[in-house]
Amino acid sequence: MDATLSGRQAGPDLIAAHKPTGRVSDPVFVGILWASGILVLLLLGLIIAMLFEGGLPALREFGISFVWSTTWNPVTEVFGAGVMVFGTLFSAVIAVIIALPLSFGIAFFLTEIAPGPLRRPIGVAIQLLAAIPSIIYGMWGFFIVVPLMAAYVQPPLIDWLGPLPVIGALFQGPPLGAGMLTAGLIMAIMILPFITAMFVEVLESVPPMIKESAYGVGATTYEVYRNVSVPYGRTAMVGAVMLGLGRALGETMAVTFVIGNATRMSASLFAPGATIASTIANEFPEASTGSLKLQALLELGFILFVISFIVLALSRLLVRSRLKG
Repeated sequence: MDATLSGRQAGPDLIAAHKPTGRVSDPVFVGILWASGILVLLLLGLIIAMLFEGGLPALREFGISFVWSTTWNPVTEVFGAGVMVFGTLFSAVIAVIIALPLSFGIAFFLTEIAPGPLRRPIGVAIQLLAAIPSIIYGMWGFFIVVPLMAAYVQPPLIDWLGPLPVIGALFQGPPLGAGMLTAGLIMAIMILPFITAMFVEVLESVPPMIKESAYGVGATTYEVYRNVSVPYGRTAMVGAVMLGLGRALGETMAVTFVIGNATRMSASLFAPGATIASTIANEFPEASTGSLKLQALLELGFILFVISFIVLALSRLLVRSRLKG
């Protein structure tokens, strides 16, 4: 009887003992969460403000034409971002075009065809590609890929495809090795693990019952992949591609080694060029404090941020449209 009474009394006592702690800890926890969210917005806002304020004098000096002007001459202090914007978009698109079919093929192989003992080693090997520093990719590209491109890849492409109308402009010029195609190839290898990993997760999330139903009506492995697996996860796949594109847009060190770093615009895949990130990496150490060159470089950084933001916004619009569809 006494034990029952003491137990009944202990319950309210425990609740009363915990109430003050909950009243204190819950607001503190909520406050920490709010502070974390606001901190992210604050850091983002400070970065944007720094880039915009630092590059504003260059924008005032050259006007809005700074964005598309193709002149970059530190000697005469005439600067324009057109070549770098073109190089950033061109090389990133090349990287996605190369990486996308490879990612589809690897993901399809790992989820549908590869024997069990091979799936884990290949998957780990692909993940290890993401752990390699970008400067290592750049050095490998400079010492291995560039000579191979100049000796064995670019010369036959120039001879075979260069004389063709329309597309021939993409395959003209001397076989220098370094250039847009080489930069796109290196970036494709770098973004391959990110896109492939998401593709594999998406394909593995397809309910087995749906695939078995397709097999039951006579569909082949390829038909199941094309008509069942890919449509089921297309929304996430679009997000994966945009993630890879965003990763390629901001790549710096690897591109700097292999793109040629020439502030000239050309339609040829073999021509040397420059990206916003590579130009900042090359020119920033030589830009003195308060100089117009430094201000132009900060404006380049702001433009790169705007491009990345536009890519993110487009990816969200694509995902939303596909979800509604």
